[in-house]
Amino acid sequence: MEKTPAFGMTLDDWIEWMNERGQPKFRAKQIVEWLFSKRVTSFDEMTNLSRDLRNQLESDFVIGLLPSVRLTGSKDTTRKFLFRLHDGRLIETVKIPANANFDGERSGRLTLCVSSQVGCAYDCKFCASGLAGFTRNLSAGEIVGQVMSAEHETGETIRNIVFMGMGEPLANLTNLTKALTILNADWGMNLGARHMTVSTSGLAPQVEKLAKLPMQIRLAISLHGATDEVRDQIMPVNKKYNINRLFDSLQVWQRHKKQMITFEYILIEGVNDGLDQAAILAKRAKSLHAKVNLIPYNTVEGLPWKRPDIPAQDAFMNVLTKANISATIRREKGHDIDAACGQLRLQEETAEGIS
Repeated sequence: MEKTPAFGMTLDDWIEWMNERGQPKFRAKQIVEWLFSKRVTSFDEMTNLSRDLRNQLESDFVIGLLPSVRLTGSKDTTRKFLFRLHDGRLIETVKIPANANFDGERSGRLTLCVSSQVGCAYDCKFCASGLAGFTRNLSAGEIVGQVMSAEHETGETIRNIVFMGMGEPLANLTNLTKALTILNADWGMNLGARHMTVSTSGLAPQVEKLAKLPMQIRLAISLHGATDEVRDQIMPVNKKYNINRLFDSLQVWQRHKKQMITFEYILIEGVNDGLDQAAILAKRAKSLHAKVNLIPYNTVEGLPWKRPDIPAQDAFMNVLTKANISATIRREKGHDIDAACGQLRLQEETAEGIS
């Protein structure tokens, strides 16, 4: 029988598990303390629990640390982990250095870019994540396990998390919200809600559901086109939820949350980098008082897209700044380590013959 990752259990889950076995409630608090504060790597280290209870835990659970298959690094200290899951599948997690220009802010804290699915079913035409297709959702334990494993591997504390790795986070909403709860809880990883950003390609109904989560998390929209005409070319999700439907959901989000929305906009030469797109993007950002994060395209082997040259990037940026839009260009974070989502996983699975 497949064991449950302990990192995916909430305090209430542990209390229920203890109740079913006639154990006192305080044992649940002891377990989360061992996991998230003391960072044990085996149940045998939980020395204030009886041997019998530790054996039961060993029988039902795994701690949830993910083995690292490969770690790549770049000159600017960006690091990409390739983690192996219990079923042999691979996911990518990227550590972005402190003070990196990421999500429109200079945070001074390490940021971890986390995956939510193995592969992706949404088939954005410029993205490597979907090239090998969609396999499955990640469990809450596998999502939290990426953060715990990155800290375990590096000895560094992660204080910002962005759900911008492999997969569409809002297509895995149940497991995502459970993971957010564990990451945010004072008994869990105690990460501030404002230091967690969920990105979506535009699943409007799920945006509205996530807006009702009683946690002031941030939202980033993978927009990548200011008009339906452009988004239809490169983002199939737009044919189901067009820009007007998406922006309706963002109005709902703003009624529930205080943080500014961020528009992620990958600049692709000859596709969405025209100044006409920049002007429309500026109007859309102004309508929601949103930030814009411009990202020159990371080249992906097997895909035809190219990044615009720097003068074209700057010209696009100038349209936004002249319209008084809060905007940044994120340059060269991981461009030299195949940091575009899915590239490293695709290379390794191809080499291993995983299909």
